[in-house]
Amino acid sequence: MTDVPRTGAVLDRLRADRALTVVRAERIPDAVQLCQALAAGGLGLVELTFTTPDVLAHVGKAAAAGLPIGVGTVLTADQARGAVDAGAAFLVTPGLRPAVAEVAVTAGIPVFLGAFTPTEVATALDLGAAAVKIFPAGRLGPKYLSDLRGPYPGVDLLPSGGVSADNAADYLAAGALAVCAGTSVVPPAAVAAGAWSEITDRARTFAAALQAGGQR
Repeated sequence: MTDVPRTGAVLDRLRADRALTVVRAERIPDAVQLCQALAAGGLGLVELTFTTPDVLAHVGKAAAAGLPIGVGTVLTADQARGAVDAGAAFLVTPGLRPAVAEVAVTAGIPVFLGAFTPTEVATALDLGAAAVKIFPAGRLGPKYLSDLRGPYPGVDLLPSGGVSADNAADYLAAGALAVCAGTSVVPPAAVAAGAWSEITDRARTFAAALQAGGQR
């Protein structure tokens, strides 16, 4: 990465919170309040996705408020550049996207490239991934993450898909840098309704469950 302090800040936040909250919702009434509600529950790093309408406008508002916000489901270089221009602190992809990685590396922000197989993990590293998102992690569970750590003991892995409060600690115990918290924390209906206190409670419950994972 060309900007170590910015990359380090995001990874440090992941290590502290042990989670990245991924928001997929048809409507976000206030991205700033959403991020603040999650942070109040102990989950301070938030990813909005290109599956949400007008996502870059939401990212811009959160970034302007100084909140650590990133953009996910980034598939093209144009999307990546738009996210960077909006103030995204990091980018996330569902799979290997070399053009997206190139934009992130040039901009000096971390990119978490999606991968599943050992070969894909190696390719993600070659492309400059700051951490590798293992997706869909729920297909094979924490044991698979542990298996990947065998040939890649020093690689930061971020399991996504099928992670809940019931199994999040198991992924951490298997060696994950952090886990992706999804609809169990941010149900689309609750986000659309602006049910901030409910979301804070859900974040607090998830964050408490992570404590059972111990320290890496």
